[in-house]
Amino acid sequence: MKILSFDSSSVSASVCLTDNYKIIAQTFQNCGLTHSSTLLPMAESMLKGCFFDINDVDFFAISVGPGSFTGIRIGIATVKGLAFALNKPCIGVSTLEAMAESIHGIDGNICCTMDARAGQLYQAFFEKNGENLVRLCDDRVIKLEELAHKINESKQIIVGDGAQLCYNKLSPICKNIKIVPEHMRFTYAYGVTRAAIKALKRCEQVSAEQLDAYYLRPPYISQSKKVKL
Repeated sequence: MKILSFDSSSVSASVCLTDNYKIIAQTFQNCGLTHSSTLLPMAESMLKGCFFDINDVDFFAISVGPGSFTGIRIGIATVKGLAFALNKPCIGVSTLEAMAESIHGIDGNICCTMDARAGQLYQAFFEKNGENLVRLCDDRVIKLEELAHKINESKQIIVGDGAQLCYNKLSPICKNIKIVPEHMRFTYAYGVTRAAIKALKRCEQVSAEQLDAYYLRPPYISQSKKVKL
């Protein structure tokens, strides 16, 4: 089963081609360029580099949110276009679950975080034991102060693009939290693949037309960007 997976839900972008769980190729960028100009070229270059025909892809997988509203839309539009053209099914997965699946070599309680701005985080708890990942709560929008109460004295490993913000604010009051090295905080497309395979086992694949975003909340607009009509 060949899966082509994408993630563009945060500042970084990643594409991965797998045969079930086996990685055939993966590419990753965190260079500050817009995903609209990098995501599809990344996929094309990767497939060309491993001499793989995109027509042989069985499923397309994408992280559908939460995360950057623009990045999510770009990723979904890319997958929709490919899936429509090839008449292939899609799998949309939670960015936070894909983030937890991207972590390797670390067991324990994983606190996945993404900066939602305005003092809020997109967040979910998971428990990781080897290759097994168990979700402990739904994806949610949560304030830093509220997350401190949720963590309390439990041991947590903080990951995600909100990890540094979370750690800086909470480490003085939550003594048992740790933060992973920077290169482990991102969502990689292979994590999307792993979450997608689990979704496939639950028969959660959809058509290109049915694929949709999972924003969790309306976009944040700062006071300086509001326009008086």
